[in-house]
Amino acid sequence: MDIGYALTPFAAWLVAGCVKFAVNTIRAGRLAFWLIGYGGLPSNHSAIVSSIATLIALREGIGHPAFGVAVALAFIVTLDAVSLRGQVGKHAAAINRLVNDSPARGGALRERIGHTKIEVLAGVVTGVVVGFWVFWVESRG
Repeated sequence: MDIGYALTPFAAWLVAGCVKFAVNTIRAGRLAFWLIGYGGLPSNHSAIVSSIATLIALREGIGHPAFGVAVALAFIVTLDAVSLRGQVGKHAAAINRLVNDSPARGGALRERIGHTKIEVLAGVVTGVVVGFWVFWVESRG
């Protein structure tokens, strides 16, 4: 296996995570370690799948079967981030409100799970940029 196919998703995850941490830190006005995880801008998952789809498109072409698989995976992941995980976050918020009104209080469920369409779009853009960057670096060396 070519190492670029393994490094590209990792690079996209790292870049998106650093951008997300910076955005959250600016919004919070202090280091936002408590906001590391699911949700937020950009979407790490969308960046990961978009980066590999971009690299496959650049290396193999959009007619290659692997590109079709990568695009299908990207659709599943991005739709899941907006719809299913968005609903899970709403359910967590409702459950947290119920638990807060209950005498038997447990730990709160994490409510920041899903993404907005803008957060997913930012993740896709991040992934495409990382995919192009990896391809550009490889073509120079």
